[in-house]
Amino acid sequence: MDDITIERIFADRSVDIRLPNQPFPLFGRLIPRYDGAVWSHSVVLLPPGEQGEMTFPDEPYDFDRMEGEHLFVGAYCGERCVGLAVYRHSWNRYLYLYDLKVNRDFRRRGVAGRLIEAGRELCRGHGYLGIYTQGQDNNLAACLFYLKTGFVIGGLDTMVYRGTRQEGKHDILFYLTCCKES
Repeated sequence: MDDITIERIFADRSVDIRLPNQPFPLFGRLIPRYDGAVWSHSVVLLPPGEQGEMTFPDEPYDFDRMEGEHLFVGAYCGERCVGLAVYRHSWNRYLYLYDLKVNRDFRRRGVAGRLIEAGRELCRGHGYLGIYTQGQDNNLAACLFYLKTGFVIGGLDTMVYRGTRQEGKHDILFYLTCCKES
């Protein structure tokens, strides 16, 4: 991973926040459970014939409009941006991970973890307790990544996709504590 550097993105590299989305595999679903005190989860894998992939639409990010409320972090191979984390300031003492993506040629090489580590540093620098984000329950690779990285399940939104083309999916909220409460 010595060929990858992680850097904050400022105006001089603002074009990099438009890193295109690429397909990710759909091979199962994370099923969260809450017993009134503790979250747990199970994994349901799809049969091979039902597996596929999905690509989110590209975001029309505008650096000048978003700069004050958002923090951008890029992963670079030389001068090429191959990964992006978009963090947004939040009221709840947790920095919101608004977007995380890595070019498919650079996945499974620790890039996403390094972008999360940069978010931990941002938390410390801005006085946040940690990071929170959400993942679709059918984006099992992302959900398992968050859990492996130290995030814990903190909630489930079962209504967010009602009445849309993605009806039947749910958003799982994930939290990562980075700093002790002062």
